[in-house]
Amino acid sequence: MPGYRKLGRPSAHRKSMLRNLTTDLFKYGRIETTDMRAKETRRIAEKMITLAKRGDLHARRQVLSYLVDETTVTKLFEEIAPKYADRNGGYTRILKLGPRQGDAAEAVFLELV
Repeated sequence: MPGYRKLGRPSAHRKSMLRNLTTDLFKYGRIETTDMRAKETRRIAEKMITLAKRGDLHARRQVLSYLVDETTVTKLFEEIAPKYADRNGGYTRILKLGPRQGDAAEAVFLELV
């Protein structure tokens, strides 16, 4: 099995969806989505926070190449990353909400700790 989930989407759509979910997580601090999407988004978000903790120009450009919004990147480097300076991972939490009304998919909250 590969190191990622396909999520029933073509690769371009999947990449775009995960970029938007990760950007929204940093913008709002908490998003509601399905369980599988949250698990994939968590992998990416934790890597972005680890890059932001480095704080150098190369790390900022790497994060900027992935995230959609430039103001969110600024927020990540100036507000979010300093909160986790003494933490070695585990920056996000998944809270299960139960089945979603429309299609009974497992809905969760993905939030920053």
